[in-house]
Amino acid sequence: MKMQLMTRFIGVPINRVDGIQKATGSAKYAYEYPVEGVAYVLPVQSTIAKGKISAIDASAAQALPGVITVLSHENAPRIAHLPNTELEVFQTDGVAYYGQFVAAVVAETLEIAQQAAELVVVRYEELPHHVELRADDKALYKPPSVNEGHDVSDTFEGDVEGALASAAVSLDQTYTTPTEHNNPLEAHASIAIWENDGLTLYDSNQGPHGIQGTIATAFSLPPERVHIVTQYVGGGFGSKLFAHPPIILTAMAAQMTKRPVKFALTRQQMFSQTGYRTPTIQRIRLGADTNGYLTAIAHDVIEQTSTSYEFAEQVGVVTRRMYAAPNRRTTHRVARLDMPVPTYMRGPGECPGMFALESAMDEMAIACGIDPIELRIRNEPKIDPETGHPFSSRGLIACLREGARRFGWQQRDPSPRAQQKGRWLIGTGVASSTYPAYYFPAAATVQVDHKGMYQVHIDATDIGTGARTALTQIAADVLEASLEQVQLVIGNSDQPAAGFAGGSSGTGSWGWAIFNAASALRTKLREECGGVIPAEGLSANGKFDANPALQRFAIHSFGAQFAEVHVNMDTGEIRVPRLLGVFAAGNIINPKTAHSQLMGGMTWGLSMALHEASILDPRFGNYVNSDFAGYHISTNPDVHTIDVAWIEEDDPHVNPLGTKGVGEIGIVGTAAAIANAAYHATGIRVRDLPITLDKFLS
Repeated sequence: MKMQLMTRFIGVPINRVDGIQKATGSAKYAYEYPVEGVAYVLPVQSTIAKGKISAIDASAAQALPGVITVLSHENAPRIAHLPNTELEVFQTDGVAYYGQFVAAVVAETLEIAQQAAELVVVRYEELPHHVELRADDKALYKPPSVNEGHDVSDTFEGDVEGALASAAVSLDQTYTTPTEHNNPLEAHASIAIWENDGLTLYDSNQGPHGIQGTIATAFSLPPERVHIVTQYVGGGFGSKLFAHPPIILTAMAAQMTKRPVKFALTRQQMFSQTGYRTPTIQRIRLGADTNGYLTAIAHDVIEQTSTSYEFAEQVGVVTRRMYAAPNRRTTHRVARLDMPVPTYMRGPGECPGMFALESAMDEMAIACGIDPIELRIRNEPKIDPETGHPFSSRGLIACLREGARRFGWQQRDPSPRAQQKGRWLIGTGVASSTYPAYYFPAAATVQVDHKGMYQVHIDATDIGTGARTALTQIAADVLEASLEQVQLVIGNSDQPAAGFAGGSSGTGSWGWAIFNAASALRTKLREECGGVIPAEGLSANGKFDANPALQRFAIHSFGAQFAEVHVNMDTGEIRVPRLLGVFAAGNIINPKTAHSQLMGGMTWGLSMALHEASILDPRFGNYVNSDFAGYHISTNPDVHTIDVAWIEEDDPHVNPLGTKGVGEIGIVGTAAAIANAAYHATGIRVRDLPITLDKFLS
């Protein structure tokens, strides 16, 4: 499948093509588009987790000068029923979670809207709520599928219970991860403009065509009358893949007032409105013989969803492909809680799942008296244990060995508490990384004018990853043009449809469509025009629908992460002075942006390990640390040396460009490597994230 290109730009660490626009501020984000006569909407949020609205008194707010209107279920426009009822803003008097929009003020200025929102009085009929995820919840159920229908919920192979009972060495432990909230630098924001019986939305999202479809359904419009503009996005991490209540509110407010309306969420509002990573309770059971060869793997996951919509994360799916064992089981059980709908968050499924699995593998290595790297190598599968397909390429062992060499693993004393510097205990740990190659259909059009200038049209989205640059490099190489000759036109639902920026699928899927369109243009130019560009220019279309190799191969990226951890003997303070990640992710289009993505993922993995947790108050169903003062993320003092490398990997089955994606694998395994290193330093095993200092003081 992989094609031979004259690669003048692919593989070159080119600076971002939009770097000047971002550095100078000329790049426009959703909230920054100048719109004449714009009004501002601000929501009123529920203060109960379940019940009904019994009364709303908006008289004081409406009397405030500058207030245009107050919306609620009493006067809001009717919209169509949606599968995710969380999006049915102001359609009923019901309250499904704390922080739900129950009213909204539209005003001439943001300050007036804020003042007026505080004057709206809402009374409730409160009902008992259920908001805590518990392993003993009698209402746990098996979801029909996980990962939005992509994966089956449970898998069974062999006699797991029998193999565990007879294993020479066994492990049975439970690991937990907390609720975590996506917190991209740019909060969710929209500007809505109704005109000529259609709607234009300047919106911060990860896929305009997907948002277009949801909005068209909600407001009963043909999709072509909904125009989504998403030129620049300041991060998303999964929270901007799909529509959330704020964009519905903005469009509804503009429709009702017949004015352009803008809305940007506050940081606090994002903790109830834009999804989160579900908390997990994961029981891992491993059985092995005396030589450390696994005989059984069982991974049982408990997680939460909402009463508004079922979203079940594929937490245990990662265990199905990592290591060889003749007896295997993975299960998912879900609690339907009176909480907002969870959503994707960087490395969904793999990230929390690999924390549990890779922590368990470290514990198993210790129980077997085998080096943790050697245990993983011994249990390397020859084929994908789940599908039975061969791997298109599997660089895990190469990454482990190269990482061990770079990290100095050979000098490691395996005994806990073996190394100390002053009052600091020093430990090192390792964990594997993996992420599947996802593909989503995409179409592209490439045009050339008589001057030899090319335009590439595709509804791709650059959420800060450098997609603009990588796709420009791909187009320039296929067209045999210079970078200056290629203009990429993206982030607009008027362009040819393409999948969202998620699942590390962008370069592979969008790049494949651009490859096909550019190749078609070159063929057309050669065969129909004799190599001479006609005066009126020329264009060609190309598309990508599916990768047929997925029917024959298991296609995944792999990696190995190493961590050095220092723990203070007196205070329990933990520091991570050194992280190393070595990855096998196919062909790297731009080493500079890829390095940035992998380092960013590892930094977030560090943050996950040490800091991030949304703390629920079960009395009210709300998060008590819903801002950056209470929701801690890693900052400069927490992040020391992060070394990123990758091995050369030629995989002809992934796509014509040989790419697999690097956006998410960097976060997978980092937290486990840090937890394993913390155990090596202290002899104390932390199985519940985050790893806070109190967990070392016992």
